[in-house]
Amino acid sequence: MSLDFGPLKTLIESEDITEVMINSWNKIYVEHRGLLVQTSARFVDQRQFEELIYAILTEDKKIIGNAYNFDGVISKLGYRYNITLPPMSPKGPSLTIRKFSVKNFTFDDLIKSDFITEKVAAFLQAAVQSRLSIVVSGGTGSGKTSFLNTLASQISHEQRVVSIEDVAELRLNHPNWVALQAVHEENKRVSSRDCLINSLRMRPDRIIVGECRKDETFEMLQAMNTGHNGSMTTVHGNSPIDCLTRIESLVQFCGVDLPLKQVRYQMSKAIDIIIQIRRLSNGKRELCEITELTGMDHDVISRSTIFERDKSGKLNPTGYVPRVLSKINENGNILSGNFFTNSATVTKRTG
Repeated sequence: MSLDFGPLKTLIESEDITEVMINSWNKIYVEHRGLLVQTSARFVDQRQFEELIYAILTEDKKIIGNAYNFDGVISKLGYRYNITLPPMSPKGPSLTIRKFSVKNFTFDDLIKSDFITEKVAAFLQAAVQSRLSIVVSGGTGSGKTSFLNTLASQISHEQRVVSIEDVAELRLNHPNWVALQAVHEENKRVSSRDCLINSLRMRPDRIIVGECRKDETFEMLQAMNTGHNGSMTTVHGNSPIDCLTRIESLVQFCGVDLPLKQVRYQMSKAIDIIIQIRRLSNGKRELCEITELTGMDHDVISRSTIFERDKSGKLNPTGYVPRVLSKINENGNILSGNFFTNSATVTKRTG
């Protein structure tokens, strides 16, 4: 039985809307091109709204019982939903639907929208193809997963890719890709960490974790440090420093009995670059910084910025020549040291 979205149908179908938020049967908001907007759409009454909520829960095989909040996926659309029920939401039930873009953005698409520049695209293409280990950092709604899809499109088709997600969001255009997903069914639970551990037995060339948010984080660092170069993930953080702090906290959450200095050492060895992205107040998304981790300075992870946006909003190289340049050039993606100056000529990209 297909779901009847009623007044939400046109909102769900609109390509310009990325999130639909129903605070109550007569108060519906959307994220339209990055901006929060209240719509004129409304359900006939509370009962019609509740019928949709219970239809979603039934389709997703959720048992209400004593629970008051639910997360899941609307299977036929692949969209994530969150539902709250009274008394958790005392004014009545709420529903949030997060849509995923069916289109994978290319580097050319991102250049046209000023998300990145041609020079940054050339560097990132070389970074992925040279199997640098990458963490994409950003806040909620900044486009981390979409950008991870774009980066993964540069992985050679001769390599085997295994992805791990709590909720399926990745849309990799790769012939040798196996997707693993956490299972949250009653009495049938498989965590993202379980998926990651299992992936190591699947002969992956690359491991992609949709987002490090729980106890899979330490396993991801271990994988990056034990031969799975070129693996990628996303982390919630508003800056590269926030990103590193978040990873530290997640590793400690795993219950790993390691001194903080040792955790930081493993991070510095596992991660080559952090790509920071953000969403501006006008809804525009952009890459704002690329940072290289360069080792340890006493108890602190040392790092240097390769690209950053200046006060006028232009994304430029800082002049710092990253240590990973030697690794990039060993793999045939030749970039000169002059590439990282503002006046350098962009190397022609292929593919």
